[in-house]
Amino acid sequence: MLRVRQEKPLCELPSNLGPISVNRSYIDLEELDEHAFPEVKWGGQFSPYDCTAEHKVAIIVPFRDRQKHLALFIKYMHSFLMKQQIEYRLFIIEQAETHPFNRGQLMNVGFLESQKMGNWECFIFHDVDLLPLDPRNVYQCDKQPRHLAAAVDKLGFELPNSYSFGGVTAVTLEQFKKVNGFSNRYQGWGGEDDDMSHRLRMMGYRITRYNMSVARYTMLSHSEALRNPKRTYLLSGTKRKNKEDGLSSLEYVVIKKNLHQLYTHIIANLKEKLDSIEIPYLANMLFGDKL
Repeated sequence: MLRVRQEKPLCELPSNLGPISVNRSYIDLEELDEHAFPEVKWGGQFSPYDCTAEHKVAIIVPFRDRQKHLALFIKYMHSFLMKQQIEYRLFIIEQAETHPFNRGQLMNVGFLESQKMGNWECFIFHDVDLLPLDPRNVYQCDKQPRHLAAAVDKLGFELPNSYSFGGVTAVTLEQFKKVNGFSNRYQGWGGEDDDMSHRLRMMGYRITRYNMSVARYTMLSHSEALRNPKRTYLLSGTKRKNKEDGLSSLEYVVIKKNLHQLYTHIIANLKEKLDSIEIPYLANMLFGDKL
């Protein structure tokens, strides 16, 4: 007698979800119990057991010198995401060299490397110091790019401006490729998220958000990062640089790729580039009126 294979039903978001609290008790990464989530497969990948996930999501986390936050982030996010019945994998992308932190480049690296490890359709770019406070803030993509971290406690749970696209964002494979990924030119804190916002809007996309009562995050405490002094200047060149600055110009070398039970850890060296368009600006900074 032939057995009829039963297809699993599509997963649905549980109806009893609501705001949750955060235990901020820090643990060392070495103390993280990798067996705490037996449902998570090696490399930090989860698929619902009794239903078929509608969304396949790669979560890309740019990282350096935030060990204090990483273990808490990994533990918290698995608990949070499994409630949403999505298929996902957690990628930690670490910058190895001593150059100023380049969040945009790391997210481009994460996008390309994650594609080698699964057919991901949706990409969540996620700061390690932000934790979501409501599971109804579903980590999935839509026809339009989505700004997930719209309401952060440090900012009074208010949106800084209408074009804001920082902290935690969701874009599809098609959307990310169409805008050529993030800019590689922003070193230090700030600018790459506004640049991405400009890229998306130039391509005709409209940034969407969940209700502000749902899109709430708490920011873990940390020292202020060095602000990018070239931020305003670089943003002024987004329109003429986006086609040649991004995925198409990315250069990097993977130093290590470690698979842990709860996450995939990729360490990369990023290659710095000096754009010819920046030379007059840099020269003016160095020499001022002597030129």
